[in-house]
Amino acid sequence: MAAITYEHIKTCKQSGARLGRVHTPHGTIETPMFMPVGTLATVKTMSPEDLESMGAQIILSNTYHLWLRPGEGIVREAGGLHSFMNWNKPILTDSGGFQVFSLSDLRKITEEGVNFRNHLSGEKLFLSPERAMQIQHALGSDIMMAFDECPPYPAEKHYMKNSVERTSRWAERCLTEHHQAEKEELQGLFGIVQGGEYEDLRKQSAKDLTSLDFPGYAIGGLSVGEPKDVMNQVLEFTTPLLPANKPRYLMGVGSPDSLIDGAIRGIDMFDCVLPTRIARNGTCMTSVGRLVVRNAKFARDFRPLDENCDCHVCRTYSRAYIRHLIKCEETFGFRLTTYHNLYFLLNLMKDVRQAITDDRLLDFREQFFEEYGFNQENARNF
Repeated sequence: MAAITYEHIKTCKQSGARLGRVHTPHGTIETPMFMPVGTLATVKTMSPEDLESMGAQIILSNTYHLWLRPGEGIVREAGGLHSFMNWNKPILTDSGGFQVFSLSDLRKITEEGVNFRNHLSGEKLFLSPERAMQIQHALGSDIMMAFDECPPYPAEKHYMKNSVERTSRWAERCLTEHHQAEKEELQGLFGIVQGGEYEDLRKQSAKDLTSLDFPGYAIGGLSVGEPKDVMNQVLEFTTPLLPANKPRYLMGVGSPDSLIDGAIRGIDMFDCVLPTRIARNGTCMTSVGRLVVRNAKFARDFRPLDENCDCHVCRTYSRAYIRHLIKCEETFGFRLTTYHNLYFLLNLMKDVRQAITDDRLLDFREQFFEEYGFNQENARNF
């Protein structure tokens, strides 16, 4: 039996969004869903118990960072990531490609892989499709990602064409390496469709990758600086190119509007550091829009972060208290805002799933955007 399978439940009559389940060796995931990011085998300031209590179904960890610290050998000795971090639900690991291209200014791409420097020590390193697979096999994630190049936005079409062709060749090498693994049936490998904003290149990338019959497919190269209307347009012509009987994953997207818009365009899985990153700056997602709790006007505001939220933080602590903690750079303050933001997005996706069940996702989108006060200013901030 394949490590990863997709079960389609229903399609929203109003929007075309789909409700489903992704079955993994460590449990079943209800989709559409959002994955909290635990880069170094931890979601910053959160415990696994916190994540489970707020309804997280799966978390993402980072191949590149875990390769550097503590090293995949130590994680393997611990019994894999699940045992190492005491998380018994599914885990997805990215390939490390995005970090190689975003964190290292000094890098050289060849057909074999990428030569670059460790962003922490300056040490020379080399990462290839085969090495990315070997590291992820050692980490033991349920879902692994193929090693790809994530070009910047914008990129010249000639460069993007060469990049897409190389990514397709690398994907085939990843699959070959994965098939040689001792416990191949315990991990599923997803391919990543690239091509920037170019429809013909997205079509070529999707054709190349679907011919390899991965158990799932990601859409990469978005949320890298392009306008949101461009992202939505790319999704509209790319998602239909992917198999309907396999999960579809939009990488690096976590703003509330993009989660809803992505679901409407047929996406099942999302991840992003956004909710945890902005939380550490005192920025909170609420049902009525963005709230920067560190602002002076909240010094004597004893209401919860979001009066419409039933998370533990909103039931227990006030804006004034959380502001005090954030201003004093107390870790507990970052923990509270992080918990709330993650709960907000996980609960949003729960509402999205219910709206699909009820065949009213477009109505839900309109109501949410109106209450959230969503506009172009919010689009820039989130």
